[in-house]
Amino acid sequence: MRRTRPLIAAGALALAATLLVPGAASARTGHGGTANGDAKGPTEDGGDGSLLASAGGIVYDRSKNGSGPRTGAVAPTGTYKPPPCWYGPTYTPAQFKKEREAVWAVDSTGYEWDAKQRKKYVEGEPYKDFNMDKEGKGYWWTSFPNKSYPPGWDSCDKETFWVDKGDPPPPDAPEAIDPEILAKLALAEIRVPGTKVSLAPGNGTKVNLPTWAWLDGAEFKPVSVTASVPVLGIEATTTAEPVSLKIDPGTSDAETYPGAGVCPITNGRIGEPYAKGKSKQTPPCGVKYLRSSGKASFPLRATVTWKIHWTGTGQNAPKDLPDGEFGAEQDVVVQEIQSINR
Repeated sequence: MRRTRPLIAAGALALAATLLVPGAASARTGHGGTANGDAKGPTEDGGDGSLLASAGGIVYDRSKNGSGPRTGAVAPTGTYKPPPCWYGPTYTPAQFKKEREAVWAVDSTGYEWDAKQRKKYVEGEPYKDFNMDKEGKGYWWTSFPNKSYPPGWDSCDKETFWVDKGDPPPPDAPEAIDPEILAKLALAEIRVPGTKVSLAPGNGTKVNLPTWAWLDGAEFKPVSVTASVPVLGIEATTTAEPVSLKIDPGTSDAETYPGAGVCPITNGRIGEPYAKGKSKQTPPCGVKYLRSSGKASFPLRATVTWKIHWTGTGQNAPKDLPDGEFGAEQDVVVQEIQSINR
């Protein structure tokens, strides 16, 4: 019988009950970080367990990230695919010995699997005594599924293997952690502000009158997240920069400004705030409704497009990732202009 270890991650307990991945890291790795996502940096000797506590040794620097909530993640456009899984350094020899012996003691699936594991990791076929004689000279690597479980999340099925410091992972582990994978993992951590637009004039949206639309320019600026694996000396920084705001009025009975409804972002300005005396001017960004919403409202949707690129270890110039989008709907009540017949 081949022994596999269950995957445990928030929101995936039911899945974990039936789907198993050989050599997957334990629940403590958290599939990308600790419970709060801010793993400590791994230490060389692993004495405090910090290498094990951060999935694959990945550490995130979010100090230049946006202030948006976790629901404020940009959605890549086009055919972009996140890394479904990867291999990364997880255990020092002492850590792996402690973990595996604990499994054998209380979580065994039988003599056959135990014997196979002992031959592989203890008796020299091909490793001896968990490579304890190589303490400080390398790490045991395991597989990690992407915490969002995209298609292929279980494709990294190579069992725990050893990599000496300075050596590349074996050719049969092509999904080994590298700067490009780190850049994509950092992208998943990017947070951007909400997109509820301000609308004016302030006396309510009226039929056939231009309504100015804008966003708080102070909040919309480039944001970035850096992901690194200190024990490997590699890192990548992913940056998202706002480039345009698209207005969808929520009804075909409307006109947008500009005509395509896409407002470019220039010098940090997203649209232009309405000011007294501008009621007869054409807004640089806005909408004109051609009929009232009656007793209901129109679901106006505002979407900001973010230009995304990354830089990383061994890279001489930034590389592009697909543009990202983040938007939200807001209800807009459109009233008829009231007039008095004399």
